[in-house]
Amino acid sequence: MRPVIPYVTAALLFGLGVYGVLRRRNAVLVLMSVELMLNAVNLILVTADTTARAVLPHSGQVFALFVVVLAAAEIGVGLAIVLQLYRLRATVAVDEVPLTESPDPVRGREPAVLNSEAGR
Repeated sequence: MRPVIPYVTAALLFGLGVYGVLRRRNAVLVLMSVELMLNAVNLILVTADTTARAVLPHSGQVFALFVVVLAAAEIGVGLAIVLQLYRLRATVAVDEVPLTESPDPVRGREPAVLNSEAGR
């Protein structure tokens, strides 16, 4: 088997995933782009396992299985975060996610800021 075709396909899939992560504003589409990049890595691992005879047999396929498990955990946690974001903000746009907490108007106090000066 010529390994050029799977490697080029994996590179195109990975490039499409990077483009999706950098250009998309919807959090669900960003998660789908990350999954596309992980599938490109799986394709590279399996192709490298079949073309290069490694010291450990089927090591690329085992690593690909680990990547699949990691992708399942990532999509579970990611979708939970997206659903909670939608419940709180009624949007899943990544640009509108606040990186710091806003002041609490009910209690009238400032929340803890997540930076290095907050611990002092």
